[in-house]
Amino acid sequence: MKKEIIYSVIVPLFNEELVIRESYRRLKEVMESTKEVYEIIFVNDGSIDKTEKIVEEICELDSSIELVNFSRNFGHQAAITAGMDISKGKAVIVIDADLQDPPEVMLEMIKKWKEGYDVVYGKRAKREGETFFKKFTAKTYYRLLKSMTTVDIPVDTGDFRLIDRRVCDALISLPEKNRFVRGLVSWLGFNQTSVEFVRQERFAGETKYPLKKMLKLAFDGVTSFSFKPLMIANYIGGLSLFIGFVSFIGVIINDIVKNLNILNLGFVLSINLIMFGLIFVFIGVMGQYIGRIFDESKNRPLYIVDNIVNKKEVNKAYEIRS
Repeated sequence: MKKEIIYSVIVPLFNEELVIRESYRRLKEVMESTKEVYEIIFVNDGSIDKTEKIVEEICELDSSIELVNFSRNFGHQAAITAGMDISKGKAVIVIDADLQDPPEVMLEMIKKWKEGYDVVYGKRAKREGETFFKKFTAKTYYRLLKSMTTVDIPVDTGDFRLIDRRVCDALISLPEKNRFVRGLVSWLGFNQTSVEFVRQERFAGETKYPLKKMLKLAFDGVTSFSFKPLMIANYIGGLSLFIGFVSFIGVIINDIVKNLNILNLGFVLSINLIMFGLIFVFIGVMGQYIGRIFDESKNRPLYIVDNIVNKKEVNKAYEIRS
């Protein structure tokens, strides 16, 4: 009789040839210590190095490993979603391969899950091996996002978390394409808690989240859960209109009373540059929202799978989404 899978560990991969063997070793060690049935799902998000070949070699030696190969790079959030779509465990754990999030923390998450929590997310108490700029921007972003949304998205957390099967199924059912998984998990609700850990320095290689991808993720987070940027645009627009009107009346009165002309060319150009700058910034903000609507309206699949190595029976959710 086939044993029921208790844990599904989802590991997104993009050009991780330098870390994948060590990542597999530590994940395997941790999961074996649970003495329960598990699967590890590596999702290859269009890697162009030897990541796919290395994981295929691991799959040949270990039937508990499954490799999902995308047809191209679809992004980290899509990779997480694909892993959830085909996962079969009662609890699903998402962790990156770079070992910045220590696999050993998963045991603490499992303990909390067995106590009755539906979501257990890793909270970064400290970040090692990261630049001041990275720490500052991350800290600022998480607090800005929290202040701008009505959803309680925990600060100093990433996608490293454990979710119960019913949470995973609810998350799979959400149809949106521009996914911000950590925000969606918070939006779903359920009984949530955290475990603190020290985020380690990357084991090897370079970060797969450069500034460009970080900014996209930031925009996805804000535009997925908040209309406040549009409200701010309205407020600033109204304030600018009021200040402009008052200034206009003031200048006319001043000219009449003192017979002066303060509307020199430099003053006028400065005001115009400021106003046009604000206009273009807020057109860009509106463009972010319109772009999301456009993406959703196309109704294209979130990702395309090339092949699955060590493929087992998959969820209906995966069959529908594919």
